[in-house]
Amino acid sequence: MSNPLWGIDLGGTKIEGVILPSANDARPILRTRIDTEAEKGYGHIVHQIKKLVDIMHEQSGLVATRIGFGTPGELDPSLQTMKNCNSTALNGQPLKKDLEEALKVPAILANDANCFALAETHWGVVKQEVPDAHIVFGIIMGTGVGGGIVIDGQVWNGRHGIAGEWGHNFLDESGGPCYCGKVGCVEKVLSGPALQQYYTSITGKHYTLKEIVAAFSAGNDPAAKQTIDRLNHFFGKAVSVITNLLDPDAIIIGGGVGNIETIYSTGVESLKKHIFNNGLDVPVLKPTLGDSAGVFGAAALASSL
Repeated sequence: MSNPLWGIDLGGTKIEGVILPSANDARPILRTRIDTEAEKGYGHIVHQIKKLVDIMHEQSGLVATRIGFGTPGELDPSLQTMKNCNSTALNGQPLKKDLEEALKVPAILANDANCFALAETHWGVVKQEVPDAHIVFGIIMGTGVGGGIVIDGQVWNGRHGIAGEWGHNFLDESGGPCYCGKVGCVEKVLSGPALQQYYTSITGKHYTLKEIVAAFSAGNDPAAKQTIDRLNHFFGKAVSVITNLLDPDAIIIGGGVGNIETIYSTGVESLKKHIFNNGLDVPVLKPTLGDSAGVFGAAALASSL
């Protein structure tokens, strides 16, 4: 088999690897994972990645010629060090250089939201629903809020490596202070923890997001309705900025908040009201790859090397 695609998804607790036959065939030859053990420090994380690649080689009999990596942050194009990583041991580290030295193969890195968007474009819902899409915006709304841009099948990183990072655009003061130092970021309004915090501020009760959604669906909790209505309203306002800027052919929503059904109806109606156009013709889609998107997207990165 010539040049299969190797991808590694670097998470805070697990490192997952996959080998795919080609960009036209996403049926895994091998898929496996090991613990990150990030608490042991940066050097150990690199060691664990090499350990996983060695395991993949032993189990498959294949040798990597290049590897794509999905990371919990960005590689700064100028400094060639990692930034904005929630796995903080990576911040400030020359991860690409160190991986290439450890593995003896070229590496290409992109953040997890970019990998999500790339995988859904190549093999997921975009491929199924909008196969001729040129510009795709992938949204992650979960513990945090992020995004990724894919143009003509390739990740668009931007000059500073932060393209798609809409989670730290300003949305509304009511979100309060963000860890990034600003106030009212999208992430402080639309993330799962932000929704839970808002519900608690109304009721004094500490409900999980799942419990809030269940209470909303039951129809007997005004605070849950207020929380979900607020989500849908601000979803439209936040995504309208992206829609006006990129005018994408498809928008995909991943993360736990993306499972809330009203986003695709009431949230989309809010988006229609806020964009600079007489209506909305861009499909807002649910992903189909599930937890495969991160590692599949990492493998898709390798196809560009």
